[in-house]
Amino acid sequence: MSAFCEAGAATRRCLPLVLTGALAIAQLGACAKRDEPEGVRLGTVTRSDVTEVIEAPGTVTARATATLRAPAEGVLKRLHVTDGDRVRRGEILAEIDSPQARERLRQAREADAELAAGTLPMGPEPSASQRRSDHIARQGFQTARRAAAQIPDPGRRARMLAEIAQTEAQYAAAAESARAAVERLHAGLENVTSAMQAVAAAQRVQARAALRAAERTVAELTLRAPFDGVVSLGGPAAPAGDLGELAGRLPQRLGGGDGLQELGGGTSAEAASVAEGAPVTAGGAVVTVTDVSRLTVSADVDEADALKVEPGVPAEVEVDAVPGAAYPAEVTGVGAGPARSAGGGVTYRVTLSLRRGRLTDGAEAPWPKPGMSAVVNLRVREVADTVAVPSSAVLTSGRDNAVWVVSGGRAQRRIIRIGAQGETMTEVTAGLRVGERIVVRGAGAVEQGQELPGR
Repeated sequence: MSAFCEAGAATRRCLPLVLTGALAIAQLGACAKRDEPEGVRLGTVTRSDVTEVIEAPGTVTARATATLRAPAEGVLKRLHVTDGDRVRRGEILAEIDSPQARERLRQAREADAELAAGTLPMGPEPSASQRRSDHIARQGFQTARRAAAQIPDPGRRARMLAEIAQTEAQYAAAAESARAAVERLHAGLENVTSAMQAVAAAQRVQARAALRAAERTVAELTLRAPFDGVVSLGGPAAPAGDLGELAGRLPQRLGGGDGLQELGGGTSAEAASVAEGAPVTAGGAVVTVTDVSRLTVSADVDEADALKVEPGVPAEVEVDAVPGAAYPAEVTGVGAGPARSAGGGVTYRVTLSLRRGRLTDGAEAPWPKPGMSAVVNLRVREVADTVAVPSSAVLTSGRDNAVWVVSGGRAQRRIIRIGAQGETMTEVTAGLRVGERIVVRGAGAVEQGQELPGR
């Protein structure tokens, strides 16, 4: 058997003309003569473009999502939409019939009118009535604030919180006047009638707040789309503190009797359970509206890489549900608060804007859906035409980075300073010159002073 042996730059390659079975393998092995130690390969320092990429798991998210909930217990009187319908802001989605909410509104109006007329009983002693009123008000405002904080629409949430703050300030002023009147009464400087009137004035602030809450609850029995989007029937359970029965948290009969109830979370609802005539609970999910006009991606970046990421960093997103597709993206925000990853490490949330992607054949990729899993490749650093070595050549020990340089035919360990770290190439900012020979593979098996070919 004959073979033709061709000399290469660093090795000799044997090209057998005829190879048959074990004899051919033995012949090839006998012909191969390497100048380099087994498993070690040499290379030359060159100039190259280097791109440092950080990979992070991500999730596709919608521009906005809002779950509309029943403000009170009742029955779904009419459903105007179904799953997948596109709706416009302000469009009526569902109507709820709630005798309970309407009865609360009637009671709130009656209590407000009685206080205005001075006919609501205050109790036998002004200071006791005021303490009871303060206790009810304090609980009511706290509960109302927790409820308002759960409203998904930012504008409506801000308006509700501002209204609660204004009402609370009004009550504080009225309550202070009532307490001063009671103190004057006890000092013999005020008569009982005047003190009771001051207490009644504070209580009327509560009555008006309860009336407004009851009116709002009835108005919200008609559910409207908060923005343009796509409808899904039902939705997740609400956290404790849903707006649900806010009117019931500010009791109507302020002289006593109607205590505050603890505000609970609303229930979740599957699409099949949302139908005309079906019962609904206070805070129960009825319809979810999702704005898919602009999608974003939320990625969890490891703490070791978080400082490299900043707004404006370009990225490429791979969506698990669309194999082979690449979606361009750009970092729009980096969270300041840490989170714990599934493995116990610390991560930081990075938000990216997502653009239309392409498939491997150049065709437009389908637009993903919110909630889909993704892998985000963040190009945190890009350097053109720089001194670079294969990433496999770099040995890291503590804070030091080093390579094996061939000097006088032997391996010499040299400390280097690195810049951008790409998957295949690493930038070297100090310690090496273009043209020097280094170990580019098998560096971990090389020892100081080991004989290596110099060419």
